[in-house]
Parts: sequence; C-alpha cells; structure tokens
Amino acid sequence: MTNIPTDLLRTFVAVVDLRSFTKAANSLGVTQPAVSAQIKRLQFLLGDDIFDRSTQVVSLTPHGETVLNYARRLLSLNDQIVRLGGVEAAPELVIRVGTPSDYVASILPVTLASFRERWPDVRFSVRTDYFDPLARQLRGGEIDLMIGLSMTQPQDARHCVKREVVWARGTNTRLDPDGPVPLVSFGPPCIYHRTVVQALKAANMDWEDVFIGPSLNSLKGAVAAGLGVMAIARGRADDIGVMRWDDAPLPKLPDLYSGIYVREGGARPIYEQLADEIAEAIFSPGTAQGKLIGSIDSGRKKNSAA
Repeated sequence: MTNIPTDLLRTFVAVVDLRSFTKAANSLGVTQPAVSAQIKRLQFLLGDDIFDRSTQVVSLTPHGETVLNYARRLLSLNDQIVRLGGVEAAPELVIRVGTPSDYVASILPVTLASFRERWPDVRFSVRTDYFDPLARQLRGGEIDLMIGLSMTQPQDARHCVKREVVWARGTNTRLDPDGPVPLVSFGPPCIYHRTVVQALKAANMDWEDVFIGPSLNSLKGAVAAGLGVMAIARGRADDIGVMRWDDAPLPKLPDLYSGIYVREGGARPIYEQLADEIAEAIFSPGTAQGKLIGSIDSGRKKNSAA
C-alpha cells in the first residue's frame, strides 16, 4: 500500500492557499526547487496530475480538488494525534495584527477564523491602538500586519481605500451659533478627532469635547441623545445607523485613507495572503465597508508577485 507523507500534503496545501510555489517555499522555509520536487513526488505517488498545466496560474485539476479536501482533513487529524499525549504542539507561526477597535468588533474576527480553518498551525495576536503607535510597532517589528486610517494617501500600504468623512448628529442636536462646536469622539489621539479639529481651526471655529467615549456604541448613544456632533466615514455611518448631517453649518471634512500594511521580513507571503483576505472582506464592493465613495485600490505590490 502506498503511504503519502504529510510533509508533501502540507506543501501542496501551502501552494494552493498562497497561489504560488515561491510564496509556499518562503512560508515553509525551503527553496522553490524543493517545493517543486515535493509536488512532483506527490503527483507520482498519486499517479495523476493535481495541477492544471494549461494555465500560467496555480489551478487544480478535478483530481487535485479532491486531493486538497482530503489533505486538509488528514493534516487536521495528524495534528490532533500529535496532541493526544497532552503535549500541546507549539504553534508554527503567530501573526500579530494591529487594528482600530472598530474592525475588531465587526469584520476582522470572521476573517481571522476563516483563515485559521485553512492554516490550523497559524495563531493570531490582535491588539488595538491608534494609527501612529501601530505604525511605530509595524516599523519596529512588534506587529506583522496593520489596519489603520491615515490623513494622507499612503505609499506603502498593500491595499488602500479612500473614505469620505461626514458629520453625524441626533434628531435633537442643536448648535449654538455663538458657542463652540460640541464634539463627540474617542479623544484627541483619534484620527477623526484630529480631522475635525483641523477643519474647525481652518474655518476659525471654536470647539469643545463634550463626550469622549471608549467604544463606537457609546459615541453613537451620545450623538443620538443630542450631546454633540461626531465625524465618521459615510459608509460606516450608514452601517451602524447614525444620522448623517450632510447640510451641517460646519466645514466639509477631508477624506481619510483606510490602509492595510504588511511588515518587511518574517513570513511575509503569509502576511500578504492574510492582508489580501482582510481587504476582500472590508473593501470589496459587496460589503458595507466596500461601498465607500471614491474607492481606490492600490492592489498588490509588484515585489510580492510570484
């Protein structure tokens, strides 16, 4: 009886998931010729092609699709057997993700869970913070992937979408024409707060922080109660159900840029794969986040192509 080594199956699954022999080699810590040799050996043991040779991209034959499904199941069972003795196998890779709390509370967990179904040996460490500290952590190698809003269009983001920022108010909101503009926000470190202050300063208007909250729900409640006004992305306002104030007697707010960034080094191909899946989840036209005005996708960096 023919036995299929699990290392061949892991290589096969990595090639399929990363859509590249080169990226699979980098993620597995081997050379591309070694990956090619393993795939050839696997095909020899199976007695049939598992990749479609008629295309230039990684594409499976019907036989390959079947093998892939069984390979995932077999590898999962293998990993469970390894842990039967009560010894928890050390994770092969921990991906450290930095993100605004808004993403953590909505879309990001589902994307991470889906990623782990295909990469059971990958673990995540997620932290929330504002853009500037996260950017420093990314540069310092403290996190591997970052999602964040910036006031200028980034040149180093793997994906980027321009987000229109609007004012939000409650049905009972009233502004004193002779008084400061009452602001509801996460506080001065928040990019929305900085955007608002910059716009009000340019218009020679005063402001005061009437409510600084720890969560989007708390800000939504303060705005709905009429305590003050808040800046928020147009698409996000519609998503959470706050009232946009398009004709507010306030200055127009500048656009912000929502970007996904990947650090240099490490298991970059896997980081890029995760970044692409997060972008698909939050930027694609079919999602609430994707229905943002002025969408621009910087796409994939040339140096990440296989």
